[in-house]
Amino acid sequence: MTIRWMPVAAAAALGLALSGCATKPATLYQWQAYQAHLDQYFRADNQNLDAQVQSMETDLQKIRVSGGAVPPGYHAHLGLLYGKQGKPDQFMVQMQTEKKLFPESEIYVDFLLRNFRK
Repeated sequence: MTIRWMPVAAAAALGLALSGCATKPATLYQWQAYQAHLDQYFRADNQNLDAQVQSMETDLQKIRVSGGAVPPGYHAHLGLLYGKQGKPDQFMVQMQTEKKLFPESEIYVDFLLRNFRK
């Protein structure tokens, strides 16, 4: 009798194994093009700040609409871009948002705020 159940058990095990591979794990944060923007920024490719800001703002809207979470540093980086554009009010808003969402970033954000004022 145990021989009859072997094909059924093997098929069930195979089905479970394959279904486990089919599901995509959910990510904690919605990154969009954030990593590409960081790469551009640190490669000193700052000629097109307006396009970077616009892209990040668009991505931010997509993240909000989807109900996703913004990754750590997103608002700080967007704030730095606003600062380079000479928009201190938007710089401050983004930095305060970063501190609110990620309290552990407070020391770094305060460092950025001190250096921006100089």
